[in-house]
Amino acid sequence: MCTMIAQQVQVNGSGKVGGNWTRIDLASVSYDHPYDLPLEYSLNLDFTNPAGARVAVELDAASAHKLLETIQEVMRQAEAGGFIADSGR
Repeated sequence: MCTMIAQQVQVNGSGKVGGNWTRIDLASVSYDHPYDLPLEYSLNLDFTNPAGARVAVELDAASAHKLLETIQEVMRQAEAGGFIADSGR
């Protein structure tokens, strides 16, 4: 059964598609059936732009939690170090 757990957020970034970098302006986050990972459910990240370029990632739950904790710690260190003038929050 599908979870229907999904959200989208506007982002400002870039992603590598094939051998080229492209702008990324939308991130979709869901916890549902993966396309490739051999699990019932996974955290699915899709980064896209209006031209249709897509970077997709599927993670098991433990990896998703580790990634989230690591991102939060890196951002905490960057803010504490004064490397982020305006966090945009």
